[in-house]
Amino acid sequence: MTDANGGFDEMDIELLRCVESDFDVSLDALSEELDLSKSAVHYRLNKLKDRGVIEGVTADLDPLSFGLDMVAITEVSVTHEQGYSESIGADLAALAGVEQVYYTMGDVDFVVISRVQDRTQMNAVIEEMVAVEGVNETSSRFVMDEITSRPRVIDAMPEAARSRVVEE
Repeated sequence: MTDANGGFDEMDIELLRCVESDFDVSLDALSEELDLSKSAVHYRLNKLKDRGVIEGVTADLDPLSFGLDMVAITEVSVTHEQGYSESIGADLAALAGVEQVYYTMGDVDFVVISRVQDRTQMNAVIEEMVAVEGVNETSSRFVMDEITSRPRVIDAMPEAARSRVVEE
């Protein structure tokens, strides 16, 4: 895990910006864009992987290619018992159709993002959520249009946060 209060230089941030938008970019292209040697780019990438900054190499699949165009945001209220956040959170995350689970503070305990093909599948996902031991209530909102759904850490990072992680 990386120290959130530093350990990066501006070149690390620029390299991460490049690979976050297209990890399949070649070392030659990165070398040219960043004005670094290929070996320097390779070294920096390996260092960022070793530090856990780059968690893995994956393909970004378009869910619409699989007909997964129905998205719901479900608020989940639960019974508060010892260890509930970890156990109920893990149970929710394990459900087929669930993409993301967030443990939250406020009026609800969890926010769950689900993606399926149709209402029948969505109903099944929500029924499975309600069946999780400790879940008391759910409230769902259905997404009408996805403006953006691919998180980008570097491009979305506020300047104040960026300055906190870059070593002077």
